[in-house]
Amino acid sequence: MELILSILVGVLFAAALYTMLRRSIVRLAIGLTLLSHAANLLIFTVSGVSRTGPPIVQEGREAPLIGSSDPVPQALILTAIVISFGVLAFLLVLVKRVYQTVASDDSDDLTSTER
Repeated sequence: MELILSILVGVLFAAALYTMLRRSIVRLAIGLTLLSHAANLLIFTVSGVSRTGPPIVQEGREAPLIGSSDPVPQALILTAIVISFGVLAFLLVLVKRVYQTVASDDSDDLTSTER
């Protein structure tokens, strides 16, 4: 399972970089989204895929059971999803404003800042 996820992470990173290097600003936003998904999947894959129980501490114990999953990567991914959503929302508003000002989504048309 980890081999398939590792290959998928590599494909997502490659697609993100390819998409971000295009001249369109909209494709830059799509590439940034793919990059954030690839980073989340990388954290998930590195933490180890296991089909164990949730890390719940039972009454009278001080730590969860031995076979429970690690909650730290899950918390990191959840935080990264929220941050990437905020960055994507800001980027989409910025792309809309640039398109209204310049009337093009080509990054080569953004050479002049006096418009």
